Amino acid sequence: MLASDPAAAEQRLRALCLALPETGERISHGIPAFDVAGKMFAYFRHNHHGDGLTCVCVKTTGRDEQEFLWQADPDTYSKPAYLWPSGWVAICLAEERVDWDLVESRLRSSWSLAAPKRLAGALG
Repeated sequence: MLASDPAAAEQRLRALCLALPETGERISHGIPAFDVAGKMFAYFRHNHHGDGLTCVCVKTTGRDEQEFLWQADPDTYSKPAYLWPSGWVAICLAEERVDWDLVESRLRSSWSLAAPKRLAGALG
């Protein structure tokens, strides 16, 4: 799928997020945000604060994982404003071809980090 269309990328991201157990969507700081049991696990950004980026922001396990991802593949990962200090990375959705398998995997990982213990194992 070409992601040069931000609306199409947003719709695909929404479908992936809402397919996860006990998720919801709301607007947070003017952008679509996805939560599990009230804790955020993903944000969709398109030109947020005029940065020109279309991306999804996901949680990581911490600074080491953030730095590893960002340094290993700076064309895919970036440092999201405001969220980076809290352990988040941004995955670019504006390239000609988006690796949606990677996006889905990172969403599942982020969901797992935010989900309450009672949902442990819900993803198999």
